[in-house]
Amino acid sequence: MRVTHRIILSLIVLASLAWCEPIARVIKTSGTVRIKKVQNNDFSLLAKPGVAIENGDLLRVESASFAVVMYLDDKSIVKMKENSQFQFVDTENTRTIEVEIGTVINEIKKENRTKTFRVETPTSVASVKGTIFAVLVDASGVDQFFGQEGVFEVFNMVSGETINVGAGQKVLSSSTGNMIAAQAAPSEFPADPDPNLKVEDASELLEDLPEVEPEVIEEAPEPEADQPESQQPEETERLEGEEETPQVPENAEPSGKPFELGAGVGSATIDGTDYKQFSLRPVINFGKLGIGLDLVFYLDNDGNFRKEEWDDASDIVDKIQFIRWGSKGEPFWLRLGTLENVSLGYGGLVNGYSNMMEFPTVRRVGINGGFGFAGFKAELFLANVKDFARGGTLSGIRGSYTISDNFPLEIGANFVIDMNQLAGFIDTDGDNYPDIFDDFPNDQKLVNDTDGDGLSDPVTGLDSSYWDIDADGDNILDSWHGGSDTSVTLKELPLRLAENQVQALGFGFDIGYPIIKSKLVNLTIFTEWSQLSFPREGDPQADFYRPVDRNGTNLTIPGLRATLFKMLHLKLEYRLKSGYYVPGFFDQSYDISRAVPVYGDSTSLFTKDMLVFQDENSDASLSGYFGSAGMDLFNFVSFQASYSSMVRDTLKFNSFNANLGLNTAVIPKLSAASIYYQRNNDENPFDFRNPSINTIIGYRLGYEMAPGVSLIWDFRQFYRDDGTGKLKAVPQTRIETAFKL
Repeated sequence: MRVTHRIILSLIVLASLAWCEPIARVIKTSGTVRIKKVQNNDFSLLAKPGVAIENGDLLRVESASFAVVMYLDDKSIVKMKENSQFQFVDTENTRTIEVEIGTVINEIKKENRTKTFRVETPTSVASVKGTIFAVLVDASGVDQFFGQEGVFEVFNMVSGETINVGAGQKVLSSSTGNMIAAQAAPSEFPADPDPNLKVEDASELLEDLPEVEPEVIEEAPEPEADQPESQQPEETERLEGEEETPQVPENAEPSGKPFELGAGVGSATIDGTDYKQFSLRPVINFGKLGIGLDLVFYLDNDGNFRKEEWDDASDIVDKIQFIRWGSKGEPFWLRLGTLENVSLGYGGLVNGYSNMMEFPTVRRVGINGGFGFAGFKAELFLANVKDFARGGTLSGIRGSYTISDNFPLEIGANFVIDMNQLAGFIDTDGDNYPDIFDDFPNDQKLVNDTDGDGLSDPVTGLDSSYWDIDADGDNILDSWHGGSDTSVTLKELPLRLAENQVQALGFGFDIGYPIIKSKLVNLTIFTEWSQLSFPREGDPQADFYRPVDRNGTNLTIPGLRATLFKMLHLKLEYRLKSGYYVPGFFDQSYDISRAVPVYGDSTSLFTKDMLVFQDENSDASLSGYFGSAGMDLFNFVSFQASYSSMVRDTLKFNSFNANLGLNTAVIPKLSAASIYYQRNNDENPFDFRNPSINTIIGYRLGYEMAPGVSLIWDFRQFYRDDGTGKLKAVPQTRIETAFKL
């Protein structure tokens, strides 16, 4: 498909004289920056300041390098960080940077621009009119977009979903079609490789820069591949889906081994500085007691060790990832710290919740435990005990009772409450004012700075000598400093988290009965009813306002679960959905979308339900069925597949997912082997000959090079419109080394 793309591109070159006209120029480089002309087969030219960028040219920025390019017409700037590869494509109406891998920081000007500016990745498209933003494309298939100034739009080409991104926001867009919007801490914005170079300086530099020809490299690099093995994509304080090496599953049962160790090597950007990251994640087991540690070390480019993660008592506590006793299903079990894959009942409310989606940037301390006796079982979870200082956390409880061994009817009930969804906002200094409103996010004593001069408004309990002498910025000395200004107008204190509780509630019950229970066959029939409720909160003049009550329900009747010969697992459900309801609302990514800011003329606060149900048809009734099958054949081959079909009036939404894997523990030299297929919300997901934009296929293959050291090939492919109405395949390949000691 890459060859086809280049053939089409070459034809366009020959058909248009304008194609060969310079559209931009390299104005600054550091390290090694290679250029590949559209008519060439490799990156055999070296880009230097003054080299012209023509339509269709590709640039590759090597390790420990960067490049700055300025467009000739509107003077927009694009800064490319190390380990990046991208292509410049201009048409009559659009200007596109196609990023294959790496990090790009863009400062796009509105003036003198006649084309729509876009940054396109294999998964997403960002369209802007004028703004400063950054794009990070990771080989894992998760694109990250960060806004610093202005507003831009991100479109996911798999799901068709679009999200607007403003200053201080970030969006994750994955190759599976998922999109998540959240607030972004200033330290998350990728570090500028040349922060002192501004547009005005760059324009002067361009005018004084003579045009030069690119130098020919005597020993050309290998032809372009999907991703050179030497390239390692930069990470920005790992976000969702960016775990660099496999680790022990968080809620896995104890392995029985006294000691386990996971190790990894990566990179991170903290407070604008790039670091090499080395991590050790040992798990120490003493019978039923297990302790997991998270030991991360950061070294800057000069080899200096970052001490900030080790110089305080609380830092040492944070190194404890979890403490557990026993495992789920035992008479008593408990886990403190990180939680992964928490579900209650049949998953109608809580399904696969994890408090680790922003780990280690945000470290949450959760509790999950339970007990059972005489037919009664109970389970409790708290997502993050730290949230109680901010008004409350997400919590849930389940109780179930089995009548008797002779009549094993199980009756269960679930209750879930997020005591304060706003507690999901970042509050760095712990003063209960979220960072998005706190003018001093790193100082617990200070909050407001009305005139924005960096000096605090008057604060009770703070020495007045630290107060701003002209707090309202009217150039009149304030009375508390002996001046004449007695009518000082200050902005009001912002929303305080602990005093503004915004709740989300869920309740459900289920009944299950094992029709057949034997060594070879188990069949359970069940029904589950669940309700979600989001009460009206706030008022139009407040920082937060949820204008209406929203409620919704779902009834699964009937539901069937079966296990055949201890190796085939089947599930079939008929679902009836009414009102504002989505299955598993409290899911794996809940913490990221729990509460987010939306920027415009003013900053608005939205909770997950306000985003999920903002469409006017969100409360429409749907009905249909869901089925899944999983098989474990002789502990050698595993297979899972699911299909759902939901109907609303004359519309149908069909989805199919499948996965096939091998137990590599019994295969010498093979450490991973799986293949998968996914096609969601499609008219015919079984039309394998004709894939759609909702189709994803992939495989993961691992070869053990030495005991505990594996080389992993991770491949995935999806499809997108090539601009002519036809679909083209978009392959992604990631090669990594995994350690398991």
